[in-house]
Amino acid sequence: MSDLLAAASDGFSTAVAAPTDAAAPGAPALSWRDGEILRDGAPHRILSGSIHYFRVHPDQWEDRLRRLAAMGANTVDTYVAWNFHERVEGDIRFDGWQDVERFVRLAGEVGLDVFLRPSPYICAEWSNGGLPFWLTGRVAALRTSDPAFLAAVDAWYDALLPRLAPLQAAYGGPIVAIQIENEYGSFGSDAAYLAHLRDGLRRRGMVEMLTTADGITPDMIAHGSVPGAMTTFTFGTGVPVAASLRRHGEALMCSELWGGWFDHWGERHHVRSADSMGGTIRELLDEGGSVSLYMAHGGTNFGLWNGANHDLVLQPTVTSYDSDAPIGEDGTLGKKFHALRALFAPFHADELPPVPDQPRRQSAASAPLDPRAGLLDVVRATPAAGALSPRPLTFEQLGAEDGLVAYEADVSFPDEATLTIDGLHDRAVVFLDDRRLGVLERDGETSLALPVDGGSGRLTLVVESLGRINYGPYTGEGKGIMRGVMIGRRLVNGWTHRLLPQTAPAADAAGSGGKDGLAVAGFDIAEPLDAWLAFPGGGKGMVWLNGFLLGRYWSVGPQETLYAPAPLWRAGRNEIVVLDTDGLGATVEIREAPSFGETEEFIGS
Repeated sequence: MSDLLAAASDGFSTAVAAPTDAAAPGAPALSWRDGEILRDGAPHRILSGSIHYFRVHPDQWEDRLRRLAAMGANTVDTYVAWNFHERVEGDIRFDGWQDVERFVRLAGEVGLDVFLRPSPYICAEWSNGGLPFWLTGRVAALRTSDPAFLAAVDAWYDALLPRLAPLQAAYGGPIVAIQIENEYGSFGSDAAYLAHLRDGLRRRGMVEMLTTADGITPDMIAHGSVPGAMTTFTFGTGVPVAASLRRHGEALMCSELWGGWFDHWGERHHVRSADSMGGTIRELLDEGGSVSLYMAHGGTNFGLWNGANHDLVLQPTVTSYDSDAPIGEDGTLGKKFHALRALFAPFHADELPPVPDQPRRQSAASAPLDPRAGLLDVVRATPAAGALSPRPLTFEQLGAEDGLVAYEADVSFPDEATLTIDGLHDRAVVFLDDRRLGVLERDGETSLALPVDGGSGRLTLVVESLGRINYGPYTGEGKGIMRGVMIGRRLVNGWTHRLLPQTAPAADAAGSGGKDGLAVAGFDIAEPLDAWLAFPGGGKGMVWLNGFLLGRYWSVGPQETLYAPAPLWRAGRNEIVVLDTDGLGATVEIREAPSFGETEEFIGS
């Protein structure tokens, strides 16, 4: 058998190693010529929608894929989130929720092609843009030809790509296209880096059509494109501009058509009307273009996987990634679903699959929150991490991926002294002994007054990472206390660190409970079904359902309910644990419908 295959892409070719222990590959499924995508020599349209396996409980993957097929899509696109698979350097996981091969196979079984977007950087409003925190903590020149960065990427590709190469269409699988990097033209200008990624994909057996994706400016296209990969575009409304930017006989494709938008804490919930979305897609199809809707089904930033943007201030993304998508966070089929089904149906020779039923939900209920321990009690029950440190350490130095780290030091201070955190990323609750002094935030107040008459005591700063930046020049920025803590102009030395675990704190933690801290509620459920949880009166908390970290709530909104998927519930007793840094509410509610807060129409550029 031949172990070489020429890459089919606009005249560019490079040696491609076939997967070991595999039959000789057939021809790549897709190519482009004279402004068209071809499949087996015939014109072909990619009608795709984004679903991220890492944002959907694996027991629901098949359901969401079937809903996408019923919407009229012939392709699903998904990123591969590197940090989701390699949370600890060298421990790369492809089992359970990280079984991306299973997701790809399920898509094929449902009848969908797969458009794979395999990192290293994905943006996606995902923590750190998909880059592992342990890598960005030591490499400054991210997304470049820096040898340390490329060595880590190569090791990741060595683990990932041999698993995916046999799932390409050339070997009988569903993968028909592979994206190189993501929106690189709005970030950097290292052509050698893009070429390294392209060649690395080919050397590791990825034979299908390669693409890039960038916004609709000539500068972005110039710096984000690479020979051998078809240029595609990302936009909300930009069909005429994108059509004018096509090059070298490339087909017109929008690989991210923003049919909705994501939300930041403290903003309104973004929506886009079905008429607006449908009008842009109709315009693109009339131009002969292909499309991937971002998102077709948004899913959820479970745990602490939400990213953040930075536009003069930090803008953390909420737990929900519903994105006003045609297939809602719990699988609900909305007006956009039916609009797209009508638009896509004429491109199918056969009838579309029947429309699935709407998901079932648990009935409304309420349960009291039983306070168990104050926030300081939880901190004091957590063992110290390492030895005493002269200066406060960052999350990266402590090996803390995200969440909460408590910084403690013994201090003395004069009359009318001020405490300042220099380089706070991102939020700190401040205690002196047992007294809560206030909250400091990186883009708000970073100083507060200590007791006016001076004194001494144990200073505790409970610092929270609100989300690692996922887009732009601050991607990879560290978390925690980046420089130091000062009383007046004097640095505080001698720090103890406690990493609060992302597992649910023990419900029997020592303490009498209080306004903040740990609380527990229980629900008796006859049948595990989807539910929406609300925490009226709660300030800012993390929520575990039967030991699984659902995500965060925050009274600043807009999100008011957390999605709790059916596979996380069990028949009988279910335990909800809340850790609130700002103020516990009195109850937990199961609601029959989500509440994403006050809305505003948003289209994107």
